[in-house]
Amino acid sequence: MITKEDITQLIEQGLSGSQAIIKGDDGSHFEGIVVSPEFSDKNMIAQHKMVYATLGDRMQTGVIHALSLRTYTPEQWASQNENQQ
Repeated sequence: MITKEDITQLIEQGLSGSQAIIKGDDGSHFEGIVVSPEFSDKNMIAQHKMVYATLGDRMQTGVIHALSLRTYTPEQWASQNENQQ
């Protein structure tokens, strides 16, 4: 079984300068927000592929059954948080 802390660590180690906020407690279904400067100039599909790459084969083998993602550059994240205040 994998934990949200494990997923956070894998993503943050795999994407330089990233911040991952992972939720989910059932051990296989997770939601995540990932903020990374490496997402600049990449479309959403490319960003998600970058995140999935940090997880290795855990998605294919079913260790992680589902991971719903929202990805942002640091600038997009800052703008998102300003809009919510």
